[in-house]
Amino acid sequence: MKIETKNLQDRAVNIELLRRAVQATVQTADGDLQTLSLVLVDDARISELNQQFLGRAEPTDVMAFAAEEEEESAGEVVISAETAARQAQQQGHSLSRELCILAIHGLLHLLGYDDASERGQAEMNRLQIQIADAICPSPVRTHSFS
Repeated sequence: MKIETKNLQDRAVNIELLRRAVQATVQTADGDLQTLSLVLVDDARISELNQQFLGRAEPTDVMAFAAEEEEESAGEVVISAETAARQAQQQGHSLSRELCILAIHGLLHLLGYDDASERGQAEMNRLQIQIADAICPSPVRTHSFS
């Protein structure tokens, strides 16, 4: 599987970790993909895309665009690293883990998963956590008690 990556924002990211998350997602979900484009952007760029395609003039964390039928690519997953950083802080895990979760989420949509229903959302969440735990686990936090 070919994974094309573009980092169009300023944060340092572990592209190899994201590639492993994508490959693990395809294997876990029994997907059959030839090529995927994974693009990291800032909030300004994803806001433009969100406005253009969904009519929402605000940043979002991830967007997935299916390829045209005649293309070999599965499509494109666009992630806002800026939004991911905020979400990582809120969730108490690393930016790398949040980026993995978002890449997995976007790819699952391209593989036909849908989170519009409670059942679909539960299945996507289960897969996201399962794959993220295997590829980019959260560090174990230790607490000191005085």
